[in-house]
Parts: sequence; C-alpha cells; structure tokens
Amino acid sequence: MIRVKSLNKWANAHTYYFIDILRVALGVLLFLKGINFITQTQTLVELIKPLQGFAGTMFTVHYVAFAHLIGGLLIAVGLLTRWALLVQLPIIFGAILINFIGIMQPGRLLEASVVLVFSLFFLLYGSGKHSMDYNLKMNQ
Repeated sequence: MIRVKSLNKWANAHTYYFIDILRVALGVLLFLKGINFITQTQTLVELIKPLQGFAGTMFTVHYVAFAHLIGGLLIAVGLLTRWALLVQLPIIFGAILINFIGIMQPGRLLEASVVLVFSLFFLLYGSGKHSMDYNLKMNQ
C-alpha cells in the first residue's frame, strides 16, 4: 500500500496532458477492440483457434469482450486504472502468444506489443492527476 501511495505521489507531481491523452487513447482503443470482438465473434474464434485445447473458446470470447469493454472505459476515465490493466494483461499476453503459436501477423503483433508497453507503463504510473481517481481522492 505504501508503494502504491508513493507511486501515486510521484505520478501526480509529474503529470502532463500528453500522458493523460495516451491513457485515454489506450482506454478507447481497448473499448473499440471490445466492440470489435462482440460484432465479429467469428474473427475472435479464428484468432484463438491455435489455443483451442487450453481453455473454453466461448468463455475466452466473453472474457475478452467484457474485459476490453469495461476495462477500456475505466482506463479512459482514469477510475481503478491499475486494476483494469491487471485484468487486461492476460489478454494482451495471449494476443502476443497467438502470433507465435498460430500464423504470424506482424500488424497484430506490433499492435499488441505497443498496447503491452503502454499497459505496463500505466500499471506503474497509475491514472495521473487528471482522472476520476484523483478527483474522488480530492473530494474526500
């Protein structure tokens, strides 16, 4: 708990609008990916075909879509950002892993890698000063 508080203090002292725009963009991207997975479920089933024996396909489809929709919204507004990113990490690692198990798709690998880097950054940085978390903390 002390570590999270010290990270939050550092992040609030070193916050910039550019970083907040990146956080919002990451959240919107994840939200749009969730909508994409809902509207094109067959595409997601084809993507996870190399991992078909490891987990239930429909469970995976529903987990990915739900986590991206809710997590994307939470990340975009800056509410429970670290928790939302922790839920996203297995999906992002899976997206990278699928490229090495199945057919290599460089565009998707690059996208998943960039999302992973930003997710790890915001997992450490937090939601920043211009977020719902900060506003709720200040109004206590």
